[in-house]
Amino acid sequence: MHAPSYKVIITLTLIIACCITCRRDEDPAVKQKTLFFIDYRNLGGGKDGVLVMELDPESPDFANILSNTEIGKGVLPHHLYFNRDEKKLFTTALGGEYLYELKMEWNKDGYPIIYQVNPINTHGNQVGEDIFFTKNGEYWVTFMGGQGGLRDGSVGVFNATTNELIKTIKGKEADNPDKFILYPHGISMNEEKKLAMVTSTIHPDLTSGVGNTCTLIDMNTYQIIKTYQVADSAKDLSSPVEVLLLRNEFPPFALTNTMLGGDIWMASYNNQQHRFNPFQRVLKGADMGLGWALEFYIAADKLLYVSFGKPGKVLVFDISQLPQLKLLKTLPANKGAHHMAFFKTKSGRSVVAIQNNLLNLPDLNAGTIDLVDVNTGEMLGRVDMRNKYGLLPESIEGTLGSAHYMHH
Repeated sequence: MHAPSYKVIITLTLIIACCITCRRDEDPAVKQKTLFFIDYRNLGGGKDGVLVMELDPESPDFANILSNTEIGKGVLPHHLYFNRDEKKLFTTALGGEYLYELKMEWNKDGYPIIYQVNPINTHGNQVGEDIFFTKNGEYWVTFMGGQGGLRDGSVGVFNATTNELIKTIKGKEADNPDKFILYPHGISMNEEKKLAMVTSTIHPDLTSGVGNTCTLIDMNTYQIIKTYQVADSAKDLSSPVEVLLLRNEFPPFALTNTMLGGDIWMASYNNQQHRFNPFQRVLKGADMGLGWALEFYIAADKLLYVSFGKPGKVLVFDISQLPQLKLLKTLPANKGAHHMAFFKTKSGRSVVAIQNNLLNLPDLNAGTIDLVDVNTGEMLGRVDMRNKYGLLPESIEGTLGSAHYMHH
């Protein structure tokens, strides 16, 4: 029997490699890397819901809706979150039941399908905003409307296994002006320090009141530690929207951005007092022609990405030398630049998907999703959901889990 020639060996090797590649391409997990859940508002009077869309500009399915689950009219699903082990998907909502668990499965084509929407009993807490899942089996939810009062707000602590409410954290400004929760939106935690922080943003009706503080909470006792002013004065209604307590390999600074101020503020951690020092402004958006600072994300590159709704930009910062916040680049976006998700295209380009819409507010409601190369700043594609589908994107998340390294 003759030994196979080198040409035969090479041919067999290529055939095997192609078969392996084909099998890999058919793997649902590979397909899902560029598929995203998108919360949406229906502009035609129909039901709001959550859909799955392909966002790789290099894919033949780019901008196509692959599955769609309606939740209900006026629900306004608002923020998508995976739980800690990334096996459960949740969305908060500004209307309806305010908080939902989304049961999902994957079809034979590798597309995720949400087959059941389960409302969670919030026990009177209204207008769910942000969620943070803890290591000890809880998740905390900010409720901007509290339990319906004019100057209200609450944080609900839930059992992450059963979705049962454990505790409602409240504190009225009238009872203690140094320790209160008002219109909470953003939430972040440093679990090593056992500290949580929430922002005071705006009354849910967008007219009855505006906040200008952040409030620190003890994670063990659920007690309010201190409320910090994030403004030039008590009369400066800056509206802090998100907060990020840096953790893991980062030094424990607190960052917050102001919706109406359009600024970024920072507070250092005080080891002796086991709390944060007063906030200081580190970036004034107006000086750069920017307003409505909305989101903080840290991507796999360990850089900080901050979205600005007006005129629609994403600023990228080096945070390796805090408290110095070093601006590296500015990425293009559209009016209402808001939530982000990070992924690689089929050819390996590093991309940020930017959801451009905030509550359908004038000049903040482009209704698009932009795909931008984070290294070159090149706009690789744009999905015009408003005009193509009659839908407004409200938030975005990966189908395989959190599409970022750190978010709030």
